[in-house]
Amino acid sequence: MEFIIIDGRRMTSVASTHEYLARALRLPAYYGRNLDALHDCLTDLPRSVWIILINGDMMDEALGAYAGKLRRVFTDVGNLPYACHFTEHLS
Repeated sequence: MEFIIIDGRRMTSVASTHEYLARALRLPAYYGRNLDALHDCLTDLPRSVWIILINGDMMDEALGAYAGKLRRVFTDVGNLPYACHFTEHLS
């Protein structure tokens, strides 16, 4: 099992968020850098992964409503039995 920490401080715009997630999660080159593409890539990860979000409040401040949509993608995928897992570390 691999644990990957994603940091909400690094998500300052929609574009920077997707660039950061592509690197942090080692997503494939064809990743489309949008929420639908993120969902598809997360359900197709070739390894068992726990994704841990830290500083989610900072992500919320920077991204507004988009942060909630992003969190929903992680939560929805995390609830699937064959995909990665997701949790948020609340400080």
